[in-house]
Amino acid sequence: MKDLLQTNYGYLFEDALLEEINKAGELKHIKAGEKLIEIGDYIRSMPLLVSGAIKILREDNNGDELILYFLERGDTCAMTLSCCMGQSKSEIRAVAETDAEIIMIPVQKMDEWMRTYRSWQSFILQSYHNRMSELLEAVDTIAFLKMDERLLKYLRDKAMVNHNDEIQVTHQQIAHDLHTSRVVISRLLKSLEHSGAISLHRNNIKVLKL
Repeated sequence: MKDLLQTNYGYLFEDALLEEINKAGELKHIKAGEKLIEIGDYIRSMPLLVSGAIKILREDNNGDELILYFLERGDTCAMTLSCCMGQSKSEIRAVAETDAEIIMIPVQKMDEWMRTYRSWQSFILQSYHNRMSELLEAVDTIAFLKMDERLLKYLRDKAMVNHNDEIQVTHQQIAHDLHTSRVVISRLLKSLEHSGAISLHRNNIKVLKL
């Protein structure tokens, strides 16, 4: 785990903090589609993502999901931080978008390191800022973009976090993530293909305009 920490966080944290994370943290390997955090869970530790990507979702009263943002290597989740500090239940669901590696940090260490290490304090505050910006972008997307624009943004975001312009996803999965019907998604995908933004194949979608 020491090498993973140095590669992904060595430019952010001093050696003493990296050593503490190495001692206190627990390295976990999760598979694509696996749930990392469930709505209603008490959060006992905070994730540091060292490889892969994770999507953060909210759920409405009918059980329908909506993607808020993606986490990539070097990220952590502001919603998790908030629950950790407040010792409250999670209001989000975290699902692995790809196979991923995470280091879980015990909640009691967070406050201690905030007082001890300026680099940790800066990292946490910057993480809050980044996640808040992404939440505002998600709100703007829902409020102001038409469904075809939301769909193209969703495809581009998935391509970027997967570092691959060919996306393995079904029309039904997209519909689920965007809170709409498969028929609507299929129609809009055909329209995006006609405009030259994407190319549809039997088992994947290729994003042509990133």
